[in-house]
Amino acid sequence: ILDNHSFSVSYILDVEGGGGSQAQRVSSRGSRGAREPDSTHPGAMGGLQGPRHGQHELPLRLLVPTQFVGAIIGKEGLTIKNITKKTQSKVDIHRKENAGAAEKPITIHSSPEGCSHACRMILEVMEKEATDTKTAEEVPLKILAHNSLVGRLIGKEGRNLKKIEQDTGTKITISPLQDLTIYNLERTITVRGGVEECCNAEVEIMKKLREAYENDVAALNLQTNLIPGLNLSALGIFSSALPVLSSAAGLCVCVCICQAPEQEVVYLFIPTQAVGALIGKKGQHIKELARFAGASIKIAPSDSPDAPERMVIITGPPEAQFKAQGRIFGKLKEENFFTAKEEVKLETHIKVPAAAAGRVIGKGGKTVNELQNLTSAEVIVPRDQTPDENDEVFVKIIGHFFASQTAQRKIREIIQQVKQQEQKNQQGVATPSQHTK
Repeated sequence: ILDNHSFSVSYILDVEGGGGSQAQRVSSRGSRGAREPDSTHPGAMGGLQGPRHGQHELPLRLLVPTQFVGAIIGKEGLTIKNITKKTQSKVDIHRKENAGAAEKPITIHSSPEGCSHACRMILEVMEKEATDTKTAEEVPLKILAHNSLVGRLIGKEGRNLKKIEQDTGTKITISPLQDLTIYNLERTITVRGGVEECCNAEVEIMKKLREAYENDVAALNLQTNLIPGLNLSALGIFSSALPVLSSAAGLCVCVCICQAPEQEVVYLFIPTQAVGALIGKKGQHIKELARFAGASIKIAPSDSPDAPERMVIITGPPEAQFKAQGRIFGKLKEENFFTAKEEVKLETHIKVPAAAAGRVIGKGGKTVNELQNLTSAEVIVPRDQTPDENDEVFVKIIGHFFASQTAQRKIREIIQQVKQQEQKNQQGVATPSQHTK
């Protein structure tokens, strides 16, 4: 019963003005799955005059019991307007998300102090409502944090978490890894104690999460060039509002404007027993996946009845490849074709011009070894291949999703360099002949 009166804070990238990322956000507790972008209550945004904070700030995502949403908004939106005014925050209440769910998400955009102040005021409103209606004796605080940040929050041997518990007089637990899916990459941090204690713990927990988040954003900015030719802002998984990504994303956009995105073909191998789950009832899942990614997705016939793997052929530009492959990796994890602690590693084949195969390998295998060290993927260029009718050969890539993606992009970059060099050579040959005429 107490879970129905819980208070949650979640970690998301700032997606102001961008529906792409928000559509992929999820809430906890019985609301797994992609969310639809949602309009907010007219008074739930603190009036559009609410201050716009730096778009790189990490917002708070609160998950509140649906029964408390009315009290948080207040008559004619007066309560939420008061909260936004006093805390200098922008507050969005996503009432239409997860229809029928017991909880609704709230997003708070502000400074860390503003977020904490708004968090306290909302928690106090819910505490009062729970007391007045006698529906709960306790309103625990639940903080949702991206799995990649949780380890640093916990600290070595749990020291960080233990210190927060001791300093704030709270009891803190974290949900297991088994709860993670491709749609929900967040862990639930449950804080139990009084309102004051929970609010103090929220400040300390979010301080650790923000520190980890900022370090990751800085690292992402440095590593963006590892996936060349990929417009990260078009993927709907990174926020185009992030200043650290804007310059890199802008470069990619310029490339895309100059020429139409090239259609790429990728051959992804999945366990044979996973084919049904990927296709879905009457082909519904694979159709939705193709629509979501903007790619053509086909499953090739089996070579033999006992074949352990089936080949999935994905055709589309780089962004579509990223989306489609990412969802397939996630689907296999979600459907338990890999254990909770087991990393999803799949084999992928891409075709390269036979003339470029040597460049992928490099002198004495130098390039392919560097590729493997850089991407953590296994990259194999099988020897003694007979080029196909298009004079192309296969390159095999084995690894987890991001390792595979990075390797694919780096190999495509090498192919592009070879093609550009060939064009220059052809132009160089053509130019003298024109002078001799």
